[in-house]
Amino acid sequence: MLRRALVLSLPLTLAAGAALADGSSNHEAGQYVDLAQVALPIVADGRLVNYFFVYVRINLMPGADLAKWRDREPFFRDALVLIAHRTPFVVPGDYTRIDEPRLKAALFQAASAITGPGQVASVEILPGGGPMRRTGLSVTAQR
Repeated sequence: MLRRALVLSLPLTLAAGAALADGSSNHEAGQYVDLAQVALPIVADGRLVNYFFVYVRINLMPGADLAKWRDREPFFRDALVLIAHRTPFVVPGDYTRIDEPRLKAALFQAASAITGPGQVASVEILPGGGPMRRTGLSVTAQR
């Protein structure tokens, strides 16, 4: 039984190895800081109507000091929370989504200010997050 499982898993193992070998990733392996999940407020007409949970990855340049910036993950997370409370990243008319391009641009700027120039390559919104509530939003919030 174990032999059959090993034989059946061999093609998957070879495919995974080939994908890693072809360099399909555009970042040096492990040159990133993943932030703990953050709840961003969704505000409409000055009222809190929802929260949107995000997982964010800050990709670092190859020469960046990875250990130093991973230790400072709370600073990046704090910057994201402050930015989101100052100017919520709400999509007008849809309070179950966030404006990802604006969020990425704002966090890229904040992360670059924390690390200094030439340390941050890009910012990614990772899958797995989403709105706290998908239905039941008030009529005034859905305008």
